[in-house]
Amino acid sequence: MKEKLYQNLIELSNGKFSSKMLQTVAQSRISKTFIKSYSNIYGINLTEVSKSQQQFTSLHDFFVRELKADVRPVDNRPTIFTSPVDAKIEVFGQITDGMMFMVKNKPYSLAALLGSTKQAKRYEDGTYIVFYLSPADYHRIHSPINGQITRQYVLGQRSYPVNQMGLEYGKKPISHNYRMISEIKYDDHHQAAFIKVGATFVNSIELTNTTSNWTKGEEVGYFTFGSTVVMLFEREAVTFSENVTQGAKIKMGEAFATML
Repeated sequence: MKEKLYQNLIELSNGKFSSKMLQTVAQSRISKTFIKSYSNIYGINLTEVSKSQQQFTSLHDFFVRELKADVRPVDNRPTIFTSPVDAKIEVFGQITDGMMFMVKNKPYSLAALLGSTKQAKRYEDGTYIVFYLSPADYHRIHSPINGQITRQYVLGQRSYPVNQMGLEYGKKPISHNYRMISEIKYDDHHQAAFIKVGATFVNSIELTNTTSNWTKGEEVGYFTFGSTVVMLFEREAVTFSENVTQGAKIKMGEAFATML
């Protein structure tokens, strides 16, 4: 009953008009007055931010803030995957029954997530990890490895919340939300899927690197509002680091997996 009520309320509020209104308000100059209270409520470390609060033009501008160059060191060992975002590790593990994975006790299909069974077959019996970005987190996206983008495409039309309630009571938002999928070839034999999932009504995933070559740690885009990143790896391709535990916080540039 609670799940159905939540889904109905979200469906009612997730229209083009409400989404556009939310976006317009967040990008308006008057929204700048909320920056101080927003940063206080979420405990944002302002010493890491590249500009002062007064220099931001809107709440949206602050939300997609850049950080100072030296506050996110990147682990540059060539066999290490680094976190593409500041986030909480929502869940990670083995892809089961061939092409299924679990988030908040909900089964997700790789074929639904990637849009085709053919694409999903590559990650059969592989591993996955889900990073959740809260409204407090830095929302710029960075490359997790040196590699070549062999394919990039978009799926989904609407975006529903991917917070705790959204994941628990929503209609499988990770595989139904608007999402941008990048296939990264990182050596002669392997590639990984890097899935950026939109959230909270506004389908905004902006790319800042539109080339086909990514360097580990470089910025490649940013999210608007709370978001999620999913990474998929082929069978026996990586092992997760010791710091990867469910619910753990991780910073962009920190190691989370090693190539096998």
